[in-house]
This record gives sequence, C-alpha cells and structure tokens, in this order.
Amino acid sequence: MSHSTPVPINAAKERMRAGDVALGLIVRLARSGDIARIARTSGHDFIFIDGQHAVFSMETIGHIAQAALGCGVAPLVRVRSCDDPDIPVLLDNGVTGIIVPDVNTAAEAERAVRAAKYAPIGRRSVGGGGTVFDHATVPLADSIRILNDLTLVVCMIETRRGLENVNEIAAVEGVDVLHVGCSDLSVALGKPGAYGDPEIMAALDRVIQAANEHGKFAGLGGDRDLERQVGYIRKGVRFVTTQADLALLLNAASQKTAEIREGLRTAGT
Repeated sequence: MSHSTPVPINAAKERMRAGDVALGLIVRLARSGDIARIARTSGHDFIFIDGQHAVFSMETIGHIAQAALGCGVAPLVRVRSCDDPDIPVLLDNGVTGIIVPDVNTAAEAERAVRAAKYAPIGRRSVGGGGTVFDHATVPLADSIRILNDLTLVVCMIETRRGLENVNEIAAVEGVDVLHVGCSDLSVALGKPGAYGDPEIMAALDRVIQAANEHGKFAGLGGDRDLERQVGYIRKGVRFVTTQADLALLLNAASQKTAEIREGLRTAGT
C-alpha cells in the first residue's frame, strides 16, 4: 500500500482486542450522519444501525456509515437475516460489520460469513469496499486481507436452539462476536423481560464461556441493568449496546419536561 493510503481501523474491534469493552449506540430514529458524531462524542465505539426493526434506505445507511468512518466510529448494521441479499452491498459502501439476528445453527453462521468475508474465509464478491480506503487504489491482495480483518460478523443468540448450538456457532471461522439479544431470548425462554432471572443469566454465562473457549467476543444487548452489565463484562463480555437513540431522546426529554413542571409547582407553593 502507498504511504498516503489510509489504513482503516474498526474502533469496536480494536477496543475488544485490547481487552476492553466496546460500547455501541443503537440507531433507529436518526437519519443523519450527525448521529455518528454524537455517538463518538458520547463515548461510543460503534453504531448499531437497526435494519431489522427500523426503516432505512440503503442510501441513508451509506451516508451514516461514511460519517462514522470519518470520525472513527465503526458503522455496523443489523440485517434481516443471514440470507439478507443486502449484506454485500452494505459492506461495499462503508459498513464495517454486520449483525445477524436469530442465528440458530452453525450453518446459518456459515452463510453469514460467506456473504461478509472474502475468500478463503467466505465468498464475498470483489467489487466494492473502496469507501473505507477513501477510494484510494489499493492492491487487491492487500484490500481483501484488510477488509476481511476489518469486517465484524456478529451472530445474535436469541433462541433456545441458538443457545443449544452456541458452541458449534462459536467454532465457525469468520464469526467474531456472539451477541445475546436478551429481549428475544427472554421471550423464547418464556420469561419476557425477566433479565435477572437465573435461567437467563445462566444462558449469558453459557454464551460467554463458548465465546471465550473459541477465541470469539461475547456481546450483550437488551439488559440495561448496570450491575448486571458490569458483572457480565467482568466475566468476559466485550461488546455492549448502551441504548437506542429513540429511548435516549425520550428519557432525556421526559426528564426535562418533568423538571420544569416540578419547578413551576414548587415555585407556586
């Protein structure tokens, strides 16, 4: 590579490799690249653009991803499934990781890897990825190697079946993170929202153990209890979503209106 060619990094992956926890902001409401800069300023390492539950155009995701790349935040997208045909297009246009929901088997994890990684790990088609190099010309052998290392493949464990097969999923070459979707998993276990239930906490421990045994990173989403989050991080979780932009806005706005109304009430007594 030329000395002037930027060498891209994935801030989330670098943080995890250093043994620290990578924090991500879930993006469901924002449609501007400013959300990436807000994520950076607020101490996040990645954004988790939710293409499973929110409506985004491909062009909007591309613009947000470019803003994220420019300010050092890793742009990741939750796709619709391991067979989402948009995976290669997203990765060709600035996204540096995919988050795959509802991964139940090693075969599904393998399909996600095939779509996201170049040979010899996967079967991603050559033809894009220049965005992360600022469109500089990079020898193909170098670009494939760099992009394979840069791109995170995050498999979400959200069901009993996924939990049963977590060791096989963790063993798949090219999978980087096993991310527990606590909300869906709690529903699948018949205990919706009971994040502190012993069965759910045991499930987290099982995923953390599988990740550690196979040299992968464990992730945690859905459970916002600080004490449990810290406990899981101490056990080995290295990939954590903090909250969604929509929830943060609602919480802050609600707090502000309540403060003003309480101030008026107090002033009137």
